[in-house]
Amino acid sequence: MAGSGGAGRVAFVLKGYPRLSETFIAQEIAALERRGLPILIVSLRHPTDSQVHPIHAEIKAPVVYLPEYLYNDPLRVLRAWWRARRMPGYAGARAQWLRDWWRDRTANRGRRFGQALVLAAELPSDVVRLHAHFLHTPASVTRYAAMMRGLPWSGSAHAKDIWTSPPWELREKLASCDWQVTCTATNRDYLDTLAPPGRVELVYHGLDLQRFEPDPSPRAARDGHSADDPVVLLSVGRLVEKKGTDILLDALALLPPELHWRLVHVGGGPLRKTLQARAEALGLDKRITWSGALAQQQVIALYRGADLFALASRIAGDGDRDGLPNVLMEAQSQGVACVATDVSAIHELIIDGQTGLLVPPQDPQALAQALESMIRNPQRRQALGQAGRLRVSAEFGLSSNIERLARKFGLPAASGTPSA
Repeated sequence: MAGSGGAGRVAFVLKGYPRLSETFIAQEIAALERRGLPILIVSLRHPTDSQVHPIHAEIKAPVVYLPEYLYNDPLRVLRAWWRARRMPGYAGARAQWLRDWWRDRTANRGRRFGQALVLAAELPSDVVRLHAHFLHTPASVTRYAAMMRGLPWSGSAHAKDIWTSPPWELREKLASCDWQVTCTATNRDYLDTLAPPGRVELVYHGLDLQRFEPDPSPRAARDGHSADDPVVLLSVGRLVEKKGTDILLDALALLPPELHWRLVHVGGGPLRKTLQARAEALGLDKRITWSGALAQQQVIALYRGADLFALASRIAGDGDRDGLPNVLMEAQSQGVACVATDVSAIHELIIDGQTGLLVPPQDPQALAQALESMIRNPQRRQALGQAGRLRVSAEFGLSSNIERLARKFGLPAASGTPSA
């Protein structure tokens, strides 16, 4: 099977699909399908979210789910091994897995090889390339399966997969793949120290500006003086350590008591009960709405009703961190002024004092001062919000970035774009 550009079908290997927190992957797949790339989605896990975004309904690619835990489907794994062991690349893949397992003797490492057996055995014959989203577990499964089948593989690296993986593993995977893209210059610069020259390329996720058309209605000039019309703060992100929601709560607790605001938080996660308890202990619970995970259209409506967006990202204890959070681009696309921490690649999007405000991570006092200054000054919020919107439109649109990715998959230049 081939697309209009002549590229063969590509199997995209994802950790889970569909996921509300990974709209950037769904956006990319949908855009590449529109460009003519035939895709098969391979998911290592079944979905856990109760909702999906509208963009998931636009994706036409079939989805194959590998056994999440091998003991749940031992016959499928055994049949896969029986077929895969006859493949020319099986011995090399098994030897590579044993070397990896010797350095990382975990159940997860064993599961990766079992899933790779199933992927290699069941992969349709028209698939000409494997492509892993995330450089940790999905790339391991992809690499082993590609070796067995004698196929090229490539990948997209993002955040946690880079910063929580040991250098030896990143170095070997980067040497093994055809090419790798990553979504921030910060990521690229680090991976360049481990990869063969020219192996890693920067391709921003980009934002689908047709899906995130700016809100034409004027924003209210709230300044925190009215208890009946408080300034609306919005924060979107999973409730995990790296998002720094506890730091945001501590900062909000430092705001002057006469300042009127309310916070809407979007996103679920394992720390929800802990953070709700913290908010209550700080006396903030009546000012906060915990919305949980929401579909994209619901989140867009919240962007349009917000006065200020806040994100307190930090480097977690295990090294996990954000890359360039898409939610910042989404908020700015709607003209919402952003206050964020200067972590990882956030400064590649937000220019401090020009298109938003940046503060040091894990500094509730500095974050509180920035929030207070923005709450009290609706004119500055308006100016920074519009400057942010213009920057996203000019530098972080989806179309130009997806074209670079389409070329790497072998698609010809789209009509009206210059050839590579």
